[in-house]
Amino acid sequence: MSQQESGAKPRIVSCPRCGGKSIYAPSNPFRPFCSERCKNLDLGAWASESFRVESEAPADDQPFGDPRLQ
Repeated sequence: MSQQESGAKPRIVSCPRCGGKSIYAPSNPFRPFCSERCKNLDLGAWASESFRVESEAPADDQPFGDPRLQ
């Protein structure tokens, strides 16, 4: 039974891109984003490497491993 059939309200979340209200339900094909535009802007930011995951990888001239143990 879906949310609409059970009479439950759809869950409203903040869009991770613009902060606006977004319906988090199968009826929103862009969830968790509020629109196709926000989804594409977020994808573009990842593709252009604007978003990065921090890494503790050593510089190329440094040996790998925990620097405290060297």
